[in-house]
Amino acid sequence: MSRIGKKIIELPTNVTISLDKESVITVKGPKGSLSQKLHPGFKLNEDGVNVTLERPSEDKTDRSLHGLYRSLINNMVIGVSQGYKINLELVGVGFKASSTGNVLELALGYSHGIFFVLPNEVAVSTLTEKGKSPTVTLESIDKQLIGHIAAKIRSLRKVEPYKGKGIRFVGEQVRRKAGKTSAK
Repeated sequence: MSRIGKKIIELPTNVTISLDKESVITVKGPKGSLSQKLHPGFKLNEDGVNVTLERPSEDKTDRSLHGLYRSLINNMVIGVSQGYKINLELVGVGFKASSTGNVLELALGYSHGIFFVLPNEVAVSTLTEKGKSPTVTLESIDKQLIGHIAAKIRSLRKVEPYKGKGIRFVGEQVRRKAGKTSAK
């Protein structure tokens, strides 16, 4: 039994939600609109303030998709009303970040600079303060897209466990390893 699928989704006052005949759900709010294709048969019950999702049957596939679709719809409602923000930190000597429009330029200790082109749905800004690590801030209404982009940027220089250099989320704890000990 899906406990997540049965949870109620609360709609803010400035957000509207609709389900059309082709099982495409559309959520509109002050920051934009998002849509998601649902498996046929799922029903959306809306009373203006709360939304619930009903599955068509007790099949294993319908039960497994029930919680997934509820979470996706809730993420869309939060995205169009508040938006999502991810902060990345570049830790390492000489690591730099700058942004021009939707192009993120990174210097990560390689022999060349890395130019990362972001989709139009994601806004990027960089901050470099003296004595602190450069930070990259990503903002979007789509949680899946912003998480995917953040993972791609992190994969350019993964955090290594000995010195802790690399790209990490702000506030992320890195497990450090002890280096070699000299023989006496």
